Amino acid sequence: MSFEDVQWMSTADAAKRLGITPRTLYRFIDEGQLPAYRFGRVIRLKAAEVDLFIDSCRIEPGTLEHLYPEPVPHGGRSGE
Repeated sequence: MSFEDVQWMSTADAAKRLGITPRTLYRFIDEGQLPAYRFGRVIRLKAAEVDLFIDSCRIEPGTLEHLYPEPVPHGGRSGE
C-alpha cells in the first residue's frame, strides 16, 4: 500500500466506528493498543489499523462461560 492509498480517520470517526467514546479511544491510543498519528494539533488514525484493532479484539469461543453460570434449579431447598 502506498502512502497515497492510506485512508485517514478522525478520532471522532474512529470512536464511532468502534462504538466507543472518544475518551476510551484516547485511552487505547495512550496505552499503545491502537496506533495514532499527530499532524500538528490533529490526531488521525489509519482506517486499516482500526480494522486490525477490531480483528484483534475478537473473543475466542469458550472464554465467556463465567458470564452465564449454570442456573440454580427453582423449587428445591438446599440441604436436601
